[in-house]
Amino acid sequence: MDMNTIEAYVPTADPDAWCEGDAWLAGGTVLFSYGSQTLRRLLDLTSAGWEPVTEDSGGITLAATCTIARLWDLGDPAGAAVQRWPGLAVVRPCCDAFVASFKIWNLSTVGGNIATSLPAGPMTSLAAGLDGVATLWGPGGTVREMPVAELVTGDAVNALTPGELIRSVRLPAHALAARTAFRRLSLSNRGRSGVLLIGRRDRDGQFVLTVTASTKRPVQLRFPGDSAHEAPDAGRLAAAIGTAIPADLYHDDIHGDPAWRRDMTYRLAEELRLELCESTEDPEESA
Repeated sequence: MDMNTIEAYVPTADPDAWCEGDAWLAGGTVLFSYGSQTLRRLLDLTSAGWEPVTEDSGGITLAATCTIARLWDLGDPAGAAVQRWPGLAVVRPCCDAFVASFKIWNLSTVGGNIATSLPAGPMTSLAAGLDGVATLWGPGGTVREMPVAELVTGDAVNALTPGELIRSVRLPAHALAARTAFRRLSLSNRGRSGVLLIGRRDRDGQFVLTVTASTKRPVQLRFPGDSAHEAPDAGRLAAAIGTAIPADLYHDDIHGDPAWRRDMTYRLAEELRLELCESTEDPEESA
């Protein structure tokens, strides 16, 4: 889409360059799709040349400008990264949840998808499900960190302040070392996600359920795996979902009404519980 209000294009990742009427530009797939009647300048983050993926013993850091195509490569089941970090098994399903062409994959970015903050944003799902923490840069040299599960606060609403940008998302080792599982439903074969859940069983036994797409913002439930708090049974999980997600938190749009999203959330959550908490199948035999 032509954006005929734009007066300048500025290659910069310096928050002090931001002023009213500016927008941070990464892939721009949403920005150019929807257009704008108020923007005056685009500040291009890709000019910063940030390394898309960096890894150390403490986990993996994804630059905000990491493309979906690059992330897909990271999630290769036969690749070294997935062998080291089994939690990356949910990367490719989340990439697939874009239901987009290779042209979009080569432009759309991790940070851009999170900053757009749509309930169905699969990078929000991935980062929240793996306990991702966003590093945020703001004007005046301010730097702060915030869990992605808390950064997105509603439908296209987030906790970013004026001029602030997402620099990176850190995926910690404890989540990457966990067993993970993915569930997604849409009203059509190639439609936007109506329900997207990620389950995780950490090595200490903790079961973590992250609900996205069916809700206006990410909702995360944690069940400690110590002797006093074993993995939840079906009733305990259902009760926890009912407490954590009030009726008005379920999203309502053409991709699914709230009642359907609620029912499918309960259904998929139970599937994840059974897969991660009650499966007695030997992973090596299964492979």
